[in-house]
Amino acid sequence: MAATKKNLFGVCPFVTSQKILQGKWAILVLHELNQGTRRFNELERNLQITHATLSSQLKYLEKEGIVHRQVYPEVPPRVEYSLTEIGQKFSPVLDSINDWGNAYIDYLHTNRH
Repeated sequence: MAATKKNLFGVCPFVTSQKILQGKWAILVLHELNQGTRRFNELERNLQITHATLSSQLKYLEKEGIVHRQVYPEVPPRVEYSLTEIGQKFSPVLDSINDWGNAYIDYLHTNRH
């Protein structure tokens, strides 16, 4: 029987990573939170993303254990987001994406006619 992506989640590191990072904004949210704890409005402003999209992406990453949501009992309520311990382990991947992205940008500048 052929293996499917569904039954490889939690078994294959590439399928597992792809599922966690499936959202269009996931890597950018992780990059922003890798810089430090952020409030929702700060993330929304920095990423230039809609409220609904950011909310959905944060809920998904929180459900998967990548992002921590801290609610402070204040009026008005203050909510902060940060990376969990496993989320922080993505930092070297972000560094690698940055390096590769810059190399590819250089490649584009060199090879555009």
